[in-house]
Amino acid sequence: MASKQPFTDSDTADEAVRATCDDASTCKRFATSKGYWTDLYVQYFVRQIGERKAPEINRGYYGRVRGMNLLIDAFLKKTQCDCQVVNLGAGLDTTFWRLKDENIMPKKFFEVDFPMIVARKIHHINDLFHCNLSLVQLYVSLTDGHSLDSDRYCIIGADLRDLPALEEKLKKFQINPELPTLFLSECVLVYMTSEQSSKLVNWVADTFPTTMFINYEQVNMNDRFGQIMIENLQRRQCNLAGVDVCQSLDSQERFLSAGWESVNALDMMTVYSVLPREDVTRIERLEFLDERELLQQLLQHYCICWAVKDKLSLGLSQIGF
Repeated sequence: MASKQPFTDSDTADEAVRATCDDASTCKRFATSKGYWTDLYVQYFVRQIGERKAPEINRGYYGRVRGMNLLIDAFLKKTQCDCQVVNLGAGLDTTFWRLKDENIMPKKFFEVDFPMIVARKIHHINDLFHCNLSLVQLYVSLTDGHSLDSDRYCIIGADLRDLPALEEKLKKFQINPELPTLFLSECVLVYMTSEQSSKLVNWVADTFPTTMFINYEQVNMNDRFGQIMIENLQRRQCNLAGVDVCQSLDSQERFLSAGWESVNALDMMTVYSVLPREDVTRIERLEFLDERELLQQLLQHYCICWAVKDKLSLGLSQIGF
């Protein structure tokens, strides 16, 4: 058994952060059941649709998923899939399976999360294989209860705050720093202290010469709506340890001081406004939205930030909305 790392974060706080994985997955499961987008695999990781979610929550998740997918697919297109993807704090995310079905898989897709969450996901994947024999072609080796590896897909149990251990495990599973590498992070960095997340962002920039980092998290947290969000999470003993760098879009320029060549950030209201109109019109017909102002406030308090380093001159800085 691995020894416990001497982090100041309490076990209770870590458990509250792990619980956010279930929150996000349950919301995605409900939104897909209403037809906001198609996800054939979320049902294997979240069995029950669960209680009804408000329309503004469903639209918020729609914008999050669509926005992230547009940037992910643009990176894969720029690199012609000759790349790697590393999903940090992946939870029960199903992006790998979407890319597999759409035949736009990178050379290898890595996921990293707390060992407890990884163990749950591996259990669900075993069920998935039994339910869908066509997936047997994806050869999988279960190295232990907290990791899974195959030629194209790898899940690693690790704490992102322990960089030496994270780097060691990624090397063990044959990550290639010379290959263009996309890092994904959705509401992950904000649960780390600013010092911890800065070290992680610096490490990526120092280790991968051609890379892109897509970060989805809270923004504009210094106004009253943001304070209410923080207080609601604190009642669940969930502390936004890195909220000090979520004060504005400008604060996402922390990537520049960490060795990245360029960085862009948009709040989700802006992202939502530039998504393909035909599909936005379709999903807005799915449910009546009474609190349009609440949706606007919600979207204004989340953002997508993407930073790039492009030693191979692939045109990564051209990626955007």
